[in-house]
Amino acid sequence: MIVRRMSELNKLHYAEAPLPPLTRPKRVMLLGASGTAGQATLRALLQRGHHVTCFLRGAAGAGSRPSASLQAPEFAAANFRFGDVTQSSSLKTDGFREDRFDALVSCLASRTGAPADAWAIDHQAHAHALQLAKSAGVQHMVLLSAICVQKPRLAFQFAKLAFEKQLMESGLTYSIVRPTAFFKSLSGQIGRLRAGKSFLVFGDGTLTACKPISDRDLGRFLVRCLDDPALHNRILPVGGPGDAITPRQQGDELFRLLGQKPRFRRVPVRLLNGIIAGLSVAGRLSPAAARKAELARIGHYYATESMLHFDPSTGRYNADATPSFGSDHLFTFYADMIASQQNIELGDHAVF
Repeated sequence: MIVRRMSELNKLHYAEAPLPPLTRPKRVMLLGASGTAGQATLRALLQRGHHVTCFLRGAAGAGSRPSASLQAPEFAAANFRFGDVTQSSSLKTDGFREDRFDALVSCLASRTGAPADAWAIDHQAHAHALQLAKSAGVQHMVLLSAICVQKPRLAFQFAKLAFEKQLMESGLTYSIVRPTAFFKSLSGQIGRLRAGKSFLVFGDGTLTACKPISDRDLGRFLVRCLDDPALHNRILPVGGPGDAITPRQQGDELFRLLGQKPRFRRVPVRLLNGIIAGLSVAGRLSPAAARKAELARIGHYYATESMLHFDPSTGRYNADATPSFGSDHLFTFYADMIASQQNIELGDHAVF
């Protein structure tokens, strides 16, 4: 449950009291296990003792194998099945089959956020899975959503909200988890700085803030939802521990860890506005340009909106009202990334 910790800022935290011993492992269908949050959730499910079946994108049949990371010994107890998550027939025959399950956990999300992809994955694939889950005996669904849906402007946000509504009206017990920013999404510029380049920020780097949460803590929180009644039938915003962090603070810490003098390059938000306007005009004739315009809108959203609790009564984001969970800190993650000489590749999720 959420408890108030008496401190100067009176911040909200989810209680992390030890869960009671698992008397009967749950049979869990997991969607989206191939992503970093999905793998962390699978790890936490197995550590808790649940029996997990993962439905992965890929050719159905005995010849398919999970990615190399999912072939690690720690995942050996999981059952992997393959098929097309966008097809109800494949979800049924290749995924659920005729088996019975206690819970459905989904970390599935569209890869780009583009309208067609968003409605196919964030809404329709989940709608198919929900229907099949009910037929398979599922009593509880844990859904990984996103905190940005509280102020929707983009196709993927409306798609997520449409399914959230469907889930809440389904009759199943539900836990809708809306995390703030992920560590990965805030680490894409490490390679730039190693190469001697400046850290890019929109405006002065303080337009937005977030309380980032690690994959490990998020996975543990999702699994906790299965066994903690206080997390049932609720929408659950969640961030990581500590104060909210701005892009400027992220850059300052990276430069400190790299032993470099801070160098920031300010990118005006109006530049994105111009790109969006131009692509929107071109998009009337070109589907490719229309898709790029939506991706630019997504970039603009994350450049100008904080990933924190939004109070509609004040029209402002409130870090102190954004609940925290876990123990992993972004700056510790940065230090580990730099020490191990790793870079993060964001692909379709890169803003810069």
